Amino acid sequence: MYGRSKDPAAADSTPEPAAAPSPSTGLSRRGLLGLAVGGGVASLAVGVGGGLAGGVALGRARADADSSVAYEFFGAHQAGITTPVQEHLHFASFDMMPRTDRDDLITLLQDWTYAASRMTKGLEVSATGAVGGDAEVPPDDTGEALGLPAAGLTITFGFGPSLFENEDGDRYGIAGHRPQRLERLPAFLGDDLDPQSSHGDLCIQACADDPQVAVHAIRNLSRIAFGRARLRWSQLGFGKTSRTTSAQATPRNLFGFKDGTANILADDAAALDASVWVGRADQPGWMAGGSYLVARKIAMLIETWDRVRLSEQNVIVGRDKGEGAPLSGGDEFTAPDFGSSAIDRNAHVRLAHPDQNDGIRILRRGFNYVNGNNDLGRLDAGLFFLSYQRDPAQFVSLQRRLSTDRMNEYIRHVGSGIWAVPAGAKPGSYVGAGLFA
Repeated sequence: MYGRSKDPAAADSTPEPAAAPSPSTGLSRRGLLGLAVGGGVASLAVGVGGGLAGGVALGRARADADSSVAYEFFGAHQAGITTPVQEHLHFASFDMMPRTDRDDLITLLQDWTYAASRMTKGLEVSATGAVGGDAEVPPDDTGEALGLPAAGLTITFGFGPSLFENEDGDRYGIAGHRPQRLERLPAFLGDDLDPQSSHGDLCIQACADDPQVAVHAIRNLSRIAFGRARLRWSQLGFGKTSRTTSAQATPRNLFGFKDGTANILADDAAALDASVWVGRADQPGWMAGGSYLVARKIAMLIETWDRVRLSEQNVIVGRDKGEGAPLSGGDEFTAPDFGSSAIDRNAHVRLAHPDQNDGIRILRRGFNYVNGNNDLGRLDAGLFFLSYQRDPAQFVSLQRRLSTDRMNEYIRHVGSGIWAVPAGAKPGSYVGAGLFA
């Protein structure tokens, strides 16, 4: 069957709803056509959405110790959510092409599943790869990852609100299965969103410990989509800004502070079930085991922040910059004492902490970014914020709470998007199959 895993133990035992057309082994004719025709267009487009030049300027430092790690693509949940956060990201948003139909969408998801299940093993995008097949046509694989290991690559797919209803109405026959919770995020105080870096029918999050492996994944999935979906925007990220396992040290963001100290961890099953995974009792049923992804591109006013004295930086964040400990005392993992006057009423840690938000938690999975410089000769840099939550209302509530955050003086939200991330695919099936049952 299509994209069959060699590791049957990785599949969840829960039966998946019957899916529409049973895919065959390998890429569809449309997918192969995309590789042959769309290579040049996709290769150029990947850099247009943002971050390619900046990422290259930072170099391709590789995490050799973890380069041989490979994560199974198939499973109960999509990889790339609770997976240990890698060092590099390439995120891409796509829009379906005009006049595409339900079969186009299904075969695209089947083709993407097949290709992703190979690339996450460190294999080429198809069996004929970059050096096999007919030498008189473009190779199936672009080849820049030849000889490189899987480098912990994970590929995660999501469906945006606009996929379910567009200017042609219910083009794909799925409007009746749209999750009620899947709505564009409301406007927040201080938003300065660029529509060219926001939204999209589909999204792909590729994370790896080698930036070239992550870029290779998006580049080839873009080629496969040729004629069915086009790249809307993309973003490179480096240097994770949160951890998802207890074995990982808390990383730092570009303001120099430890970020994500209180993040939900992969081994906290109770927290994941309560705050990240969509439950079986939630609606619609095809989203059970999935999650909702929020992406926010947050520009940091680096030069302005760098002129703030250290004591003021600590007050703004509510933590000590060096140790990461709350200003109320203790070490990094000491619970902040919000009864203490040491933590400002509008400090970031106070406004964002679950204890101050009725226990609301989200799983953060953000990355730093640098896109070169802006027209003023300043760094175009910041945080590409990614969070997973059982209900988008969790993020909305927290973001509204942060409206009085003292850090807002030094940041601008310039990009935004939300996607429904379905459960993981089973061997022989494809991502999102339950939506078309």
